[in-house]
Amino acid sequence: MTTIKNRYDFVYLFDVINGNPNGDPDAGNLPRLDPETNQGLVSDVCLKRKVRNYVALTKADAPGHEIYVTERAILELQQKRAWDAIIPDATAKDRAKLPKDTEKAREITRWMCANFFDVRTFGAVMSTRGANCGQVRGPVQFAFARSIDPILPLEISITRMAATTEADAKSKGDIRTMGRKHIVPYGLYRAHGYVSACLAGGGGKGTGFSEDDLALLWTALEQMFDHDRSAARGEMAARRLILFRHESALGNAAAHRLFERVTIKRVFEGEEYEPGARDARKLPPARAYADYSVHIDEADLPFGITIVDRI
Repeated sequence: MTTIKNRYDFVYLFDVINGNPNGDPDAGNLPRLDPETNQGLVSDVCLKRKVRNYVALTKADAPGHEIYVTERAILELQQKRAWDAIIPDATAKDRAKLPKDTEKAREITRWMCANFFDVRTFGAVMSTRGANCGQVRGPVQFAFARSIDPILPLEISITRMAATTEADAKSKGDIRTMGRKHIVPYGLYRAHGYVSACLAGGGGKGTGFSEDDLALLWTALEQMFDHDRSAARGEMAARRLILFRHESALGNAAAHRLFERVTIKRVFEGEEYEPGARDARKLPPARAYADYSVHIDEADLPFGITIVDRI
């Protein structure tokens, strides 16, 4: 497979209706937010998890598309497979550190990249003592997603009309179980992402992230919420995926300058308002994607930059 030759930067927009896009375990699973602005947050790890799940679902039997970080996985056992493939007679002591033979060490790391999509895409630290496979920096990285407007998490009481055990049913006059769930009535989130052709590399100098892998990544970002439904997450949907394609591997413009070309405004009764502006603060809360407009400034693009609007 051909490794990618072009750098990409991208803006990813997704929204949630009556759901919790990313609960914070340190705050009773409340939706993550910035305490200074009350804007909602979704971690990069959360987004990567959804990409992993999509690839596992759609490419389960395809060679080279296993997922390294899966639920309840024992990572050392995955890494031991690389040692067994490259140095089958290695002892437990041998596997505690990479071989002194540099080429053998690279082969072990390359085996992990070739067989696991998420290692090839996001990189991994695989230097455990049980089976050391080194470390790789992944060519694809996400930043935290942040909501366009402040969010107001709601705590909703829920009732289960059943007992957990027979003993509970006998000991309690009322067998109903009360619980709570946290939701965001509506939030439009914006995330930035980066794809480095230099870290994809080839010839042992990168992870081997290919054009086919890149196409799968874009498809995953477009479709992953459709296969991630749950009662806790409400309705989530990918809304826009705006790619800035560079002609070169190193890039033709600074990412932050490209991101500034994508602006989002509030819409109310046909008028547009800057989010957070004084007049926008008087508007009713946004409750749908139609309450926003997305603009892409394509004028005077830097040389070598192409914009691709995937959604």
